Amino acid sequence: MIIVSDTSPVNYLILIGRIALLPDLLGEVIIPTAVFRELQAERTPALVREFMLAMPGWMTVRTATIVSDFDDERVDAGEREAILLAEETAADALLIDDLAGREAALERGLFVIGTVGVLKRAAEKGLVDFGAELAKLRSAGFRLSGELEKELLRSLEDNLGNA
Repeated sequence: MIIVSDTSPVNYLILIGRIALLPDLLGEVIIPTAVFRELQAERTPALVREFMLAMPGWMTVRTATIVSDFDDERVDAGEREAILLAEETAADALLIDDLAGREAALERGLFVIGTVGVLKRAAEKGLVDFGAELAKLRSAGFRLSGELEKELLRSLEDNLGNA
């Protein structure tokens, strides 16, 4: 599988100690140059910056080379380059959390999955406790409404109950 990631999923999965789920569940992850820069920014948590300095072999940095008139004011530079790189590589999925970025990617025909989606897939495979991981995400500053969290937990219980 080819996966392109925006900043947020990589950031939060590192912060909660679950970054290894990406290669286990999805394979190789490509991050755009703009995302790499965001993950190295001074305001980025030290743990994330340190991880990126010793980036594992399953993660690569690439710059989108396609020229596009894609200039959506809803998305930042990292999201824009992630969307363009996902298109250029014909990625199987784009990892992105930002709602506006997700909407822009979906409008362009890309399949999107977010941090919570990665954790849900891992829980379905019995790799993590979904509720515990959501609690870790909240503690790390991830914003998720209580109602959406309840809906996700119910959905996972239903899926696991029917398996």
